[in-house]
Amino acid sequence: MPKKILVIEDDTNIAELLRLYLEKGGYEVSNAYDGGKGLSEFERFKPDLVLLDIMLPVMDGWAVCNEIRLTSKTPIIMLTAKGETFDKVSGLEMGADDYIVKPFEMKELLARVKAVLRRYNDEEKPSERKLVFDKLEINMDSFELIVDGKKVDTPPKEMELLFHLASSPNRVYTRNQLLDEVWGFDYFGDSRTVDVHIKRLREKLENVSDQWSLKTVWGVGYKFELNEKK
Repeated sequence: MPKKILVIEDDTNIAELLRLYLEKGGYEVSNAYDGGKGLSEFERFKPDLVLLDIMLPVMDGWAVCNEIRLTSKTPIIMLTAKGETFDKVSGLEMGADDYIVKPFEMKELLARVKAVLRRYNDEEKPSERKLVFDKLEINMDSFELIVDGKKVDTPPKEMELLFHLASSPNRVYTRNQLLDEVWGFDYFGDSRTVDVHIKRLREKLENVSDQWSLKTVWGVGYKFELNEKK
């Protein structure tokens, strides 16, 4: 069964071009031309991935992304205008999985779609992925982060990043290593993406326990540090 992609884009020419290329790539595609209809179509179509423009009528891309994330972890790739750096960072903070800047090559967009879908393919997930530390539980099967006994809403990519770091305590990862290993070798973003996600994780995890911490290794990268009691 082909993967389903929802394109929420108000420019009908771009939307139609995306539909043609994606269908040629073997995907089933549905188009919506404003944010409100995009949410309705998301519920009806139940896509495997969403391509989401930012500047939309009725409801902008920020609001659509936020509404989807309230109920679903379906991957979202944001479509941003060239030079909208704030938009890129904001989208990632809201839970988008990737972004692509207009104008873009269709070959690049198809590579992004393929990479994101591959990372979210349930068949490729291990049967159990859960880490437990003092006052911290990272459960990748249910995509739940439990901090000091309370569930903390956390976007999928933040979960993946934290799980990756915590899977190898005290190991230092460079930003480029994290981009390669968490986002995928064919991710086209920059290292600031990692910094954004680390910042958001710190807001959730700071001062929770004296037995572990999310550390910056200046000039190198990041690590999940265990401070084992003697």
